[in-house]
Amino acid sequence: MTNSPALARNLMRSHETAVLATNLPGDGHPYASLVLVAADYDAAPILLISDLAEHSKNIAADDRVSLLFDGTRGLAAPLTGARLSLQGRAVRNNCGRLRRRFLARHEDAADYADFADFGFYRMAVERGHLVAGFGKIEWIDGAELLLPSAGAAAFDALEPGAVSHMNEDHGDAIQDYAQYLLGGANRDAGTGWAMTGCDPEGCDLRRGGEVLRLGFDTPVNDGDSLHRALVTLARTARANAP
Repeated sequence: MTNSPALARNLMRSHETAVLATNLPGDGHPYASLVLVAADYDAAPILLISDLAEHSKNIAADDRVSLLFDGTRGLAAPLTGARLSLQGRAVRNNCGRLRRRFLARHEDAADYADFADFGFYRMAVERGHLVAGFGKIEWIDGAELLLPSAGAAAFDALEPGAVSHMNEDHGDAIQDYAQYLLGGANRDAGTGWAMTGCDPEGCDLRRGGEVLRLGFDTPVNDGDSLHRALVTLARTARANAP
């Protein structure tokens, strides 16, 4: 399968919800629930969950979890679409980077993120099972699936400024990305979109309840390469305009 880890990471980064499977204490019966999700710079999933929730109680007893990312919604034949089941462990981690990335993607979560019973978790990914259509099935080891984490510190420093700059000074480019690169001419003239985050492989856009993923042709690793990638995509979007 061509570049399966990149396809798997794109599924992880493109979705704002996932199905979380945990193990009930006692009999170990699987328990599935819907959760909000964001992605760290290496694509590792970030969760914000309450200690009072059933899945959190399960994690406290057994931190092994699975997350399902479903890329089949809206397809006439859903089973031809891609989906990814991750296996790993849910590790509580309230560091500022995870908090900032999660709340940028899920702004409403700021209303309860500081409640005493809520905590952020980063999934330690062990492997993923990717199904990209009929006969396109494989397991991917976690070390191959995630990006190297060495560039996280650099992105942690540059992302907030880059996102603010794009939203404040280049909002027209963001609308062009949405309309002419990601949505086609029928996407309401592309208005109302904002950038919520960027990482080595692309940027995330939101308009109300809609999210879009803007991917880069090649990964970026610093401010200069991020700037060049965004400028190139803006030019391509304008060239696609009628």
